Amino acid sequence: MDFPKLSEREEIIGKAVVNAAYKVHSQLGPGLLERVYEICLAHELKKSGLLVARQIDIPIQYDGITFDEGLRLDILVENLVIVEVKAVDLVNPVWQAQVLSHLKLTNRRLGYLINFNVPKIKEGIKRIIL
Repeated sequence: MDFPKLSEREEIIGKAVVNAAYKVHSQLGPGLLERVYEICLAHELKKSGLLVARQIDIPIQYDGITFDEGLRLDILVENLVIVEVKAVDLVNPVWQAQVLSHLKLTNRRLGYLINFNVPKIKEGIKRIIL
């Protein structure tokens, strides 16, 4: 099945997310709380001139009803790219499915699952495209 390519803007934001994750991980290393990485990652993205929202509630539609307490996204960049931040020893496969569901329910195409509790951050970054 062929999906349309991501927009140039989505690709630029995606690269900024990865670069910011590398910067945060190189400064802080593994072993801290998820919230610390989320705050620092959002800060790095804002320094890049990107619009960043943290811990935002996204309503969901189900059965013709809108539920305001639907989703909570860790980070939403430029209203286009979703970032789920983790700081765990073992990544649960359901978290990748969670990001995929968030993309579907919000009509977004690009998301990242980033686990900062790894020796090398490249091992902790999972890019998810819908």
